[in-house]
Amino acid sequence: MEVVLAEADWTARRAEHRARVRRWTGPHHDRKATGEKHPVLDFLFSYYSHRPSKLERWHPGPGVVLTGDAAREYLRWPAYVETADGVALDVDRFAEARRPTVEFAHRLLTVTAARTPRLGCFGLHEWAMVYRQRAEQVRHNAWPLRLGSAGTDAVVDGSRVQCGHFDAFRFFTPDARPHNTLQPTRETQVEFEQPGCLHANMDLFKWSYKLDPATPSELVADCFALAADVRELDMRASPYDLAPLGYEPVAIETPEGRAEYVRRQAEFAERAVPLRAALLELSVTLLRTSVHID
Repeated sequence: MEVVLAEADWTARRAEHRARVRRWTGPHHDRKATGEKHPVLDFLFSYYSHRPSKLERWHPGPGVVLTGDAAREYLRWPAYVETADGVALDVDRFAEARRPTVEFAHRLLTVTAARTPRLGCFGLHEWAMVYRQRAEQVRHNAWPLRLGSAGTDAVVDGSRVQCGHFDAFRFFTPDARPHNTLQPTRETQVEFEQPGCLHANMDLFKWSYKLDPATPSELVADCFALAADVRELDMRASPYDLAPLGYEPVAIETPEGRAEYVRRQAEFAERAVPLRAALLELSVTLLRTSVHID
């Protein structure tokens, strides 16, 4: 069933979305203009390929018709079509053009949602990324390691590293990789993905924009907000001393820090549940007419 939105209604939603995401895109634009680097927030626009201008752009999602003269501006994107009532996403054409991406997202989201969250990795992936590296090799080398190089290495040596997320594991140093109890690959991503993983929940943002412009922009913004909060914990639990930026450490080398990490990890896993479900529902909608779903 289609929802027909009057021009005043959808332009108000568009303005609200833009105002919401400019909380993040505005400071990013300012930093970029001055050449300032931010070890926490830059990741959201560098590792993830969705440009700030695209994040600010509003799309209604499937089954929504935009009315009024302003709606015709959406026809600049090939995913949209003019109908008798206004302008809407052409779901069939979009699904067919993006079939491999939609199918993979559907499969990954389905298996991840069905699994029980595994907690207790303690964010050691960030420690494994600097394990036994010289100072100039460290990714965020403008920021000191809280425990120094030797102390950082000792935490990895004394811990059970169990990262199953390939896009974290692939940045481990060569010396750190044998410490990991799992050896994920791109081919085994679906096999290893689980809903307690910080990076899997951060990546909900990736899957939301991979389905752009079919993903309602409010859902994209919700996924981005989760990714931003997850990234903060990710770096607070890292070996870097980011206290001068206002990020007090979660000292995962201590029992208290590990308990805090697990608590926050569980909160993020719970917060991700409705977002993953919404993306999964979107994938079903996109595949229903043209792709067989097992």
